[in-house]
Amino acid sequence: MYSPTTPKPGPTGGPIPTTIELDAGPAMTRPVLYYPPPARKFDPNFNLDTETYEKVVKFYFKAALDAGAAAGPVEVTARMRYQLCTDTECLPPKRVTAIAKLEVAPGIGVEAPAIPEGYAEFRPETAAAPAAAPAPAAQQGTGVTQPFGSFLLVAFGFGLAAVFTPCVFPMIPITLSFFLNQGAATRRQAASQALVFCLGIIVLFTALGFGVTAALGPFGVTQMASNPWVNGFICLVFFAFGLSLLGAFEITLPSGLLTRMNAASNRGGYLGVLLMGLTFSLTSFACVGPFVGTLLVASVQGDILQPVLGMAAFSTGLALPFFFLALFPGYLERLPRSGSWMARVKIVMGFLILAAMLKFLSNVDAVMQWELLSRERFLAMWTVLFALPGLYLLGLLPMEGVKRDQNLGVGRLLVAAALLSLSISFIPGMFGVRLGAIEAFIPSPAETPFGPAGTPVRAAWLKNDFDGALAKAKAENKRVLVAFTGYACTNCHWMKANMFTRPEIGEAMQSLVAVELYTDGTDALSEANQKRQESEFKTVAIPFYAVLDSNGTTLASFAGLTRDPAQFLAFLKTGA
Repeated sequence: MYSPTTPKPGPTGGPIPTTIELDAGPAMTRPVLYYPPPARKFDPNFNLDTETYEKVVKFYFKAALDAGAAAGPVEVTARMRYQLCTDTECLPPKRVTAIAKLEVAPGIGVEAPAIPEGYAEFRPETAAAPAAAPAPAAQQGTGVTQPFGSFLLVAFGFGLAAVFTPCVFPMIPITLSFFLNQGAATRRQAASQALVFCLGIIVLFTALGFGVTAALGPFGVTQMASNPWVNGFICLVFFAFGLSLLGAFEITLPSGLLTRMNAASNRGGYLGVLLMGLTFSLTSFACVGPFVGTLLVASVQGDILQPVLGMAAFSTGLALPFFFLALFPGYLERLPRSGSWMARVKIVMGFLILAAMLKFLSNVDAVMQWELLSRERFLAMWTVLFALPGLYLLGLLPMEGVKRDQNLGVGRLLVAAALLSLSISFIPGMFGVRLGAIEAFIPSPAETPFGPAGTPVRAAWLKNDFDGALAKAKAENKRVLVAFTGYACTNCHWMKANMFTRPEIGEAMQSLVAVELYTDGTDALSEANQKRQESEFKTVAIPFYAVLDSNGTTLASFAGLTRDPAQFLAFLKTGA
């Protein structure tokens, strides 16, 4: 329970402080409230420090009898309003009234009231100012929400992987020869030049992430991943990248820009090294663009700084090998030479980027509700696009980099086997079988969620009908589960396919009227649902779940994806 000195809720929400009033009519004057010292700690419900009591708490009133009070019985009324919370949920504020009957009689001696040691007199001015606005919950737009550290680790891994793309790897010896021509006399000078070069790479990609954040703002960033125009643009870019890597044409930046950047970098000194890093970044963009696009879309699920930090982690991973090779150029001789294996990487990347393109195309289809790219069609295309690079690596698809009479190495065989196995694993999904974590990235089946055996069953969810859900809950004496969700939200898809299909969750859902409120569509209903979520819960992040009573009072809320069934089950049982 929150103390009387807890900050009052501000315009955007906050905890409910305990308030107690004493009413004794004209018989008593100057009632003073005394409260015990509360525990001050960070409250995860509101993202700020609060003052609370646990288990048992006693408050005291000291009041003076009015000199003119008439003898006889006096009724004293105390009114209290408070809120109870745990670390994960809060109950609605509650009001209670307590009545005491006293007897006023002349000539009776009364001992001075004793207030326990440590109690403080409550003065309204000691109450803190209104609470600061709670930070918006993290978004789960179209990327899987994950701990921030994991996201940065993935971004860093993407950067390392991008080193082995056809646009980057051949530039390693060229870049190192540039360092050697700078004439560094000592290892320390070589290290400083390599550091400045890497700084050029990091600056460009971090600026890209910062530009996304600055252009869209906090709520724009969280909604970017489900915007059909953004997804459509990314789809076209990925399509162009994919065809280019498959050899249809070559993507190059304007030669004039690269020539000017290269000329500036040849001036020498640290400025030249920095410009060389920028030139390298621009030159390699044709291959690292798909990594960057995927990371930017994934980053918009979280904090507004996540695109910036994600790009910083990515560029650090991309630049790190160049830094170490500049320090120890002897290791360059141990690196494999560019050759047919590089052409294979290029072809395989082309197919995989086309598969990624389908994900963004399905987002557009889902948000616009065209229903052209069904689950079955999507999985059929993924089956083909993952099988083709496997067949190519086995030499069964004649393209650049692999010859029919060429010996099949163990590495190429294992990669081909992995791609073909993944391709075959998509086929059961076309017939209603659940695909686990992959469900987050593919269209939902026509009838959801799935049954215990993996076969789809008709959903009991209402869609975009909040008032209808409340009316049904009143008629059936049930609570309401509101799911703020999205057509293009991968976390929402994962929860629907993997959490709501669990037997214990399904059993708990029997006592709830469930309604899905979509917030990422282009229609008026989606806009109204988003405004409802923002005004009542101070966030536009999805998925976001709330349990309400039949009058619409919020009993508990749950933000984001969870893989802990017990945690989500406890939330669903709130107020049962």
